Amino acid sequence: MSRIGTIFSPYPHPPEELRDAARAAEDAGVAELWLWEDCFRSSAWAAAAAALAVTDHLRIGVGIAPLPLRNVAASAMEVATIERMFPGRLLPGFGHGVQDWMRQVGAKAASPLTLMQEQLPALRALLAGETVTTAGRYVRLRDVALDWPPAVAPRVYAAAEGPKTLRLAGAVADGVVLDSRHTIEEVAAAVDEVHAGRREAGREGRADVVAYVLTAFGPDAEESVTARMTDRPDAAERALFGSVSAVAEGVARFHAAGVDDVVLLPTDDVDLAAFLSAAGQVTVASPDAESGAARGPSDSRAQPTEGGVA
Repeated sequence: MSRIGTIFSPYPHPPEELRDAARAAEDAGVAELWLWEDCFRSSAWAAAAAALAVTDHLRIGVGIAPLPLRNVAASAMEVATIERMFPGRLLPGFGHGVQDWMRQVGAKAASPLTLMQEQLPALRALLAGETVTTAGRYVRLRDVALDWPPAVAPRVYAAAEGPKTLRLAGAVADGVVLDSRHTIEEVAAAVDEVHAGRREAGREGRADVVAYVLTAFGPDAEESVTARMTDRPDAAERALFGSVSAVAEGVARFHAAGVDDVVLLPTDDVDLAAFLSAAGQVTVASPDAESGAARGPSDSRAQPTEGGVA
């Protein structure tokens, strides 16, 4: 079933607003609320745990946390702890991180692709309850296993943009998070790259594709989104705007392009409560979309990962 989510951005909204936003999203019938970790705003994992604690069914996506900031064993402990407390409701995602910020904190990897290639398989193996030994360029583990692994390992997502990273994400992650500001055609091409990478890696099944899409509701919605993409002459083709039905029609086009979860990204100046309510209405107006109230906490579990790191 296709999904529709929305976002709590750490830019206009401080951490103390998250709990009310999570409750409002769940009350509106939204299935997923996504957030991310930018230096130096708020912790993704602390925020995710807080949002999960004040809701019953809402899934919280982290799209994304920077890989270089944490040892993979620490990331595995973070994800496993939250997953055990709130089974099936965490969607953990990781990415390269903004390179200037990674340099600022002394964590910049000379090869972000190599870091992802080493960290995500090790992370997935740890979450699957395996004992991992590996000696790579960045990831070095010796007989490491979680004492409290999740009962069922969650999907692990990777953020990706360029062709190399998209293919790598398909090969080493369970899903991919695509940033906003892309046309449907560009998103469809990215989806193809992800699935090609998964096939080349010999992995079965299908990657779960999440795409952020800048969205605005109301009579001035088009002006609102185009004002935020003045560098793009075709900005209207890279966003969703207008009435609830118009946004729902746009969501359906992204789903048809291979996106599993269309995540509506509000503009920074929006009334967040009103936006969450409208996002819930889009879910109702989309007959194939999952309602946040229709699914219990355990329904979004991924299957255990296939294989680990030697």
